[in-house]
Amino acid sequence: MKIERTKNAARNIVFNGSSQMFNMLVPFIMRSVMLNFLGVKYLGLSGLFRSILSILNLAELGVGSTMVFSMYKPVAEDDTETICAMMKLYRTIYRIIGLIILAVGLILVPFLPHLIKGDVPEDINLYILYFMNLGSTVVSYWLFAYKNCLLSAHQRSDISSKINMAARFVEYSLKIAVLAVFRNYYLYLAIQIISQILINILVAMRVNKLFPGYSPRGDLPKEKKLGIARRVRDLFTSNFSYVISNSADTLVISSFLGLTTLAIYQNYYYIVSSLKTMVEVVVGACIAGIGNSLITESSEKNYRDLRKMTVIFGWIMCFSSSMTLCLYQPFMELWMGEEHMLAFEYVVCFVIYFYSIGMNKLINMFKDAAGIWREDKWRPLTAALVNLFLNLATVKWLGLYGVLLSTVISIVLVQIPWLFHNLFKLVFPHEHLKEYSFFYIGFVVISLASCVLSYLACSLFNLKALPTLFVNGAISFAIPNIIFILLYGRNKAFRTGVRDIVKKILK
Repeated sequence: MKIERTKNAARNIVFNGSSQMFNMLVPFIMRSVMLNFLGVKYLGLSGLFRSILSILNLAELGVGSTMVFSMYKPVAEDDTETICAMMKLYRTIYRIIGLIILAVGLILVPFLPHLIKGDVPEDINLYILYFMNLGSTVVSYWLFAYKNCLLSAHQRSDISSKINMAARFVEYSLKIAVLAVFRNYYLYLAIQIISQILINILVAMRVNKLFPGYSPRGDLPKEKKLGIARRVRDLFTSNFSYVISNSADTLVISSFLGLTTLAIYQNYYYIVSSLKTMVEVVVGACIAGIGNSLITESSEKNYRDLRKMTVIFGWIMCFSSSMTLCLYQPFMELWMGEEHMLAFEYVVCFVIYFYSIGMNKLINMFKDAAGIWREDKWRPLTAALVNLFLNLATVKWLGLYGVLLSTVISIVLVQIPWLFHNLFKLVFPHEHLKEYSFFYIGFVVISLASCVLSYLACSLFNLKALPTLFVNGAISFAIPNIIFILLYGRNKAFRTGVRDIVKKILK
C-alpha cells in the first residue's frame, strides 16, 4: 500500500501538536476548578490514582510501539494476511494485559490506606474511587484498543488525535459543569470513564471504515512472534524506568507527607512537565537530521555537531531556567493562591531538576539517533532504582527536599555520566570525552551565573504578582541572552545553529 508520507506527516504534526497543546493547557483549568470546588486534597487524590495506574500499566510497556513497528513492512507490502494476524495477536495481548492489570489492581486494594498519610476527604469512599479508576483502565485495554495500531502504522494518528480532542473537550466541559453544580467527585470520574469508552468506540468505528479489509484472524509464524518478544523486552527496561521515576515521587509523597503536600507538589511539577514538552519540540526538530548525519558523516564531523548542539541547548536551557526561577512564584500566586505555594527553596530544586532533565535530553537525543538502545538499556533502570531508594531513605529526614534532590541526583550522577560513557565508547572518538566534559560543564556554570544574576536583579523590585510576571520575565530573559551574546555572539556555530533550529521548528 502506498502511503502519502509527506501529506500524512503534515497531518500528524498539525493534529498531534494541537492535541499535545490541548492536553497541556486544559489541565491548568481543571486543576483550578477542582481546587475551587472540591479542595486541595482531591487534587492530591487524583494525582495518586494516576501514579498507581501508571505503575499498573507497566504490563503494556513496549507492546504498542513494537506492534506498530512490526506492521510497517506488511503495510508497505500490502500484506493483508500478516496485518490481520498481527491484529489478532495484538488483541490477545491486550486482553491479557487487561486481566493482569485487574489482578494486580485487586491485590493492591488492602494496601490503599497505607499509600496516604493523614485523612482523605470525608464525603468519599477510597475503595469505590479506586475501583472506578481501575475499571476505566481495564476497559480501555479490552475495548478495541488494538485497532489504534492500524492508524499509527498507516501514519494516520491524526485521526485518533482529532477524536481525542473532540471527546476530551466535551468531557472537560461536562466535568466543569458537574463540579460547579453538584461538587461530586463520583460524577466527575463517571464522566471520565464514559469518555474513555466513547473514544475507543469512535476510533474503532473510524478504523473499520478506513480499513474494511482488516480483521483479527490468522496466526503469525513462530519466528515473527519471537522477534516481537525481543523488541518488547528491549523497550521494557527503558519504559519501566520512565514510569518508576515519574510515579515513585508521587507515591512516596502521598505515603509520607499526605495528599495536601502531594497536590501542591504536583502543581509545581506540572509547570516543569509543560516546559519539558517544549524542549522535546526542539529534540523532535533535530533528531532525524542527527540520525542521518551519524550514518553519512565521519565521527569527527558528528563530534563537531555535538559541540554545536551543546551550544544551542546550553543557550535554550540557560534562559529558560533563568525565566523559570524568576517567574515560578508570581505565576503560582496568580494561579493557585498564596496559601498553596511552596517556599522559594523548593523552586530552586524544581529549576535544577528542569535544567538537569533538559541537558540530559541533549545527550539522550544523540543516543536515540545512534540507535544504541540495547547497550544503554540498564542505565535508565539503574537511575530509576537509585531515585526510588534515595526517596525512601531521605523523605523522613528531608521531607519534600529529599524527594526532589533524589531525582536530581539520579540524573546528574547516574544518567548523564553513563550516557557520556556510552556515547564516547560507541559513537564519538573516546579521546574527546575529557574535552567535551569540560565544555559541557562550562555551560552549567554559565547557566548558574545567569540564574543568580537574574534572581538578584528581579529581587530589586517589589511589585504585585501580575506586574512582577512582566518585569521578572523581561529581566530573566534579557540577562542570560546578553551573557550568551557577549560570550558566543561571534561564534559561527551558535549563530547558524540558532537560525537552523528556529527554521526547523517553524517548518
